[in-house]
Amino acid sequence: MKHVDEWRDPTLLRAIAERIARETTRPWKLLEVCGGQTHAFVRFGLLDLLPPTITMVHGPGCPVCVTPLEILEHARRIALRPDVILCTYGDMLRVPGVNGDLLSARADGADVRVVSSPLEALDLARRSPDRVVVFLAVGFETTAPATAALIELADREALTNLHVLPAHVRVPPALDALFSPTATANVNVNVSVDVDVDANTDDTAQTPSDADAPRIDGLLAAGHVCTIEGAEVYEPLACRFGIPIVVTGFEPVDLLRGVLACIRRLERGQTGVENAYARIVRPEGNPLARAAVDRVFAMADVPWRGFGVLPGGGLAIRERFAAHDATRRFALPLASDAAEPIREPTSCRAADVLRGRLRPLDCPELGRRCTPETPLGAPMVSSEGACAAYFSRRSAHAGAPDGAAKSAGSAADGATT
Repeated sequence: MKHVDEWRDPTLLRAIAERIARETTRPWKLLEVCGGQTHAFVRFGLLDLLPPTITMVHGPGCPVCVTPLEILEHARRIALRPDVILCTYGDMLRVPGVNGDLLSARADGADVRVVSSPLEALDLARRSPDRVVVFLAVGFETTAPATAALIELADREALTNLHVLPAHVRVPPALDALFSPTATANVNVNVSVDVDVDANTDDTAQTPSDADAPRIDGLLAAGHVCTIEGAEVYEPLACRFGIPIVVTGFEPVDLLRGVLACIRRLERGQTGVENAYARIVRPEGNPLARAAVDRVFAMADVPWRGFGVLPGGGLAIRERFAAHDATRRFALPLASDAAEPIREPTSCRAADVLRGRLRPLDCPELGRRCTPETPLGAPMVSSEGACAAYFSRRSAHAGAPDGAAKSAGSAADGATT
């Protein structure tokens, strides 16, 4: 794909990396929000190009990873109904739930189908009037407009057999919780489902203390979210926590330029928001997409895996479109109504990874009990999961003899692959 060559040019990457090294005078910790950025940092060897004074921390930027057990259990149970066709994105099929994943539900007879667009669910509902089609809608602000379009089209065509199980989440509330010194991780989210738990199994997740929270000096914001929401949405966060936030893209040159912009602000003592992805992101975002989301959805307090219930952390379908809301169609309880919580298993440290308190390489289960074939949690399953990224390149970053000593030149050369 020649149109991306300029954003993966090894000579330019080395030049930017050298400039970063020259202008960095002290240690800094930067957090990249998006899992796609995490995978790019690892895949293209960009971490090896950065000076040792810069530490990249990986945050809650994977929508599949932060989808709580509650939603997964509801989706699995809905899928097992004989009259239901459940559609969702491919990443969701192997995310471990309480009693299995959607792939195992399909093995048990559930009609679970992978779609690449919400409109495929619409077409399926048109062709299957005798079935109930449920779309498990997952994603940040980036994918919410497409789900909104699906619901509006279904409403316009009076497709009463199409319903959406919403699991859309919003990034700013999670960052607010991540940076707030008083925020605590209520990882044991209240969920109202019947679950059989082995009494001999220690299933109580450990909540990290505030003392374990990493010091984050600056943040790289996800360009695709800002394409919808605009760069201005991060201004209150930058002001409240006194940090620089740089909006950047996903190609190697984009990411290193984002790091350079963030380092320059830190070295000069500047906070605020800078848009280093101006070829795509506008300050106001996409007004038409935002308007569509506002028509269909309202902000809601929703649970995030690793964070607990976040005020305004997600989207709920408005009453106007209640006929297409799977939450109402199947009378699913809200997280706040639950008497007992579903607890995350201690075997998976997903909560710590999502909150930037544990590097995937430091997890004792990575590559042992937790692999892409036998994942303990969503960060190993999702194509945007940090654990999956580091598993694929763990030898190059774990100090192993076969690749830990990659030079900056070889890392840059790999950026063209």
